[in-house]
Amino acid sequence: MIIINLDVMMAKRKISLNELSQKVGITVANLSILKNNKAKAIRFSTLDSICRALDCTPSDIIEYVKDDS
Repeated sequence: MIIINLDVMMAKRKISLNELSQKVGITVANLSILKNNKAKAIRFSTLDSICRALDCTPSDIIEYVKDDS
């Protein structure tokens, strides 16, 4: 299972969803979908913009957790 840790990185960087939305150019609604692990996909350009804004790498945001079932 893929986990999105956007909320963790946002907390570490002390940035709000609204502020990140402005920096990245993505709607708050779409960032919220990512943040709440409801997204089915993410564009590389979006991931790149988020990583730039949060000064992190994709592995800081995306995590693979083995599903036991």
